[in-house]
Amino acid sequence: MRRLSELPLLVLLMGITALSMWLPAAHAAILRDHDIARAFFYSGIIVLILTGMIGIATINHRARNPARANLTALVSAYAVLPVLMALPVVQALPDTSWANAWLEMVSSFTTTGATLYEPARLPPSIHLWRAQAGWMGGFFILVAAVAILAPMTLGGIEVISGRVPGRGAEGLSQITATADPARRVARQAVAILPVYAGATVALWVALLMAGQPNFPALIHAMSTLSTSGISATGGLPVEGPTFLAELAIFAGLFLAVTRRLWPGAPQADGGNLLRRDSELRMTLFLLAVIPLLLFLRHWLAAPSGAEGDEAGVMQALRALWGAVFTTLSFLTTTGFTSADWITAKNWSGLETPGLVLAGLAIFGGGIATTAGGVKLLRVYALFRHGERELERLIHPNSVGGSGQSARRLRREGAYLAWIFFMLFALSIAVFVAALALVGIAFEPALILTLGALTTTGPLTTVAAADPIAIALLPAAAKAILGLAMVIGRLELLAILVLLAPDSWRN
Repeated sequence: MRRLSELPLLVLLMGITALSMWLPAAHAAILRDHDIARAFFYSGIIVLILTGMIGIATINHRARNPARANLTALVSAYAVLPVLMALPVVQALPDTSWANAWLEMVSSFTTTGATLYEPARLPPSIHLWRAQAGWMGGFFILVAAVAILAPMTLGGIEVISGRVPGRGAEGLSQITATADPARRVARQAVAILPVYAGATVALWVALLMAGQPNFPALIHAMSTLSTSGISATGGLPVEGPTFLAELAIFAGLFLAVTRRLWPGAPQADGGNLLRRDSELRMTLFLLAVIPLLLFLRHWLAAPSGAEGDEAGVMQALRALWGAVFTTLSFLTTTGFTSADWITAKNWSGLETPGLVLAGLAIFGGGIATTAGGVKLLRVYALFRHGERELERLIHPNSVGGSGQSARRLRREGAYLAWIFFMLFALSIAVFVAALALVGIAFEPALILTLGALTTTGPLTTVAAADPIAIALLPAAAKAILGLAMVIGRLELLAILVLLAPDSWRN
């Protein structure tokens, strides 16, 4: 075990990926689907042998700059692991291509959740592998956010610390003291894994108690905790007893709202109580305002007289719940839609407001969580800065107050949040233009870009009038989407810090 801890982080991740392939192999063997079982089992052996050879060659390697080695391993993981994860998919589905299998695994591992395959086409074990890849991707980003990004004041921590991204003095000194990146990540993984796995099992049991079938309940539990939105049935159930299952998922989604629900979360803002958490308060505000506006939109368009009878009241309540659930789902970049979301559409006859869902996905969830998007804390910092500027227009000599942390959030934090927002907007423009150059129309290109950069794959089926068939896109468009998913998961600011010349000198 001591020698294993001396291996580079990327090599350890490759070994974990190889061993994880044997879980769907065992699942397929239990279902007596021996072709699928062999594909996963042999792929795991091949990747494990390859990992062993690379491990022997690199076990004595010591990074001169452990901080940069951490960040390099994080970026390399999203470049290497999806290729390895695609190997059993290609072997199990002979009629698929490497490009499709690779993009499917990039989508799963980045917790985007966009799929190229119809649910009925894939065997259950491959659905399990997709959900498992998303679950591991969610766990990996939770660990990386605390062990790699936070000490370097990246991933949203720069907003509350006020330090220049990539130059957090305290974080860099801590990494230098513990020179081995793998050991640092391992300590955080040991702290987070029991909570992450326990919450997944608890949600799975809750879905079973709510009347959901065993296998889809497991997939949906894994997808909720990782905010990947992956489903073996094409989405949440739309018939039967759905309210209790959606209520359980709704509660689980709050883990993607604030970092304070996870152990070891960075508390650079002084460790305020949960009831004073700015991300949670903004989420509750959005859950009160956005569903109400959506409900009023449907209510005003409902047929005259339908609101008064008992059936109309029930439809109205179901429409309101559907709006609340779907709002939180897209805010956390999960992308599940409530069964009552369709009820609201049938009640009023209006189309789905895809622009609203895309806006919620851009907002994103909490920092240091599995959610993507711009992140709520950055939006909150910009809001507080704007609020303070309006106060100064009325009272130019007023003092902001609220403590040092609040002042830092309104000044340096808002400045860094604005820089990230501009980088995010620039990324949208670049990827939309790139997709347009390979023959994709503007509206599908915009939806695909937003879904990839916010890691909200279900936007491609909900935001557009007609679902976008990703499998029919040209190979160049698939490569662009895969790159957008990785940048959306890692955040462009972290990649720029890695490429900055200042880091090369060390």
